Amino acid sequence: MKTEMLQKPDFGILKVVFEAAGESIVCESGAMVSRSTGIHMKTSMRGGLLAAAKRKLLGGESLFQNVFTATDAGQEIYLAAAPEGDLERMELQAGDEFYLQSGAYLASDANLILDTKWGGVKGLFGPGMFLIKVVGPGTVWFNSYGALHAIDVNGQFTCDNDHVVGFGPGLDYKMRAFGGMKGFFFSGEAFVCEFNGQGRLYAQTRRGPNLASFLHPYRPVQKSSD
Repeated sequence: MKTEMLQKPDFGILKVVFEAAGESIVCESGAMVSRSTGIHMKTSMRGGLLAAAKRKLLGGESLFQNVFTATDAGQEIYLAAAPEGDLERMELQAGDEFYLQSGAYLASDANLILDTKWGGVKGLFGPGMFLIKVVGPGTVWFNSYGALHAIDVNGQFTCDNDHVVGFGPGLDYKMRAFGGMKGFFFSGEAFVCEFNGQGRLYAQTRRGPNLASFLHPYRPVQKSSD
């Protein structure tokens, strides 16, 4: 199949053109934008109930995933993530591992394995305590909130935990409070992730909590009647 990432970096959408009948792509529930009518869709808990429940409860992903399979060459499908942001792809060889924050997974080849990995204390990577572990061979497409910024780390590097999207196995990490107790409570940073090693880190240019804080004063408030 041929793939193309369009409308980058603000409103990324993945275009997939199948080159032969029987080709498939797996995607997160609700990711489909449009498709050729003849494409077959199957919704299932990939890996079985226990594996799907683990991804849902620990990794923050959907319990169900959709598998779209071509019935003829030339059929196409468009996929997009929920947040307004960028898309990127990662090619994995057999046994390669790639880690994504909760909610960053969009789609993958049918033979890729999705699992979960302990990510530290709650709040380190997104809303959950676990990372999505992607094991090759194959291609995975992932998304961000805002633009994606790729950083080639060689040694030590610090990134705000809410800006981390994904990274490879060559990087170790640990969480720490930013700037001690004073920085933790008053800097607006709270926790940061300290990476060590050699590999590529993907960071997003926007944070969900910042948007929530910006919108909070404008939310409607229901006044109680006396």
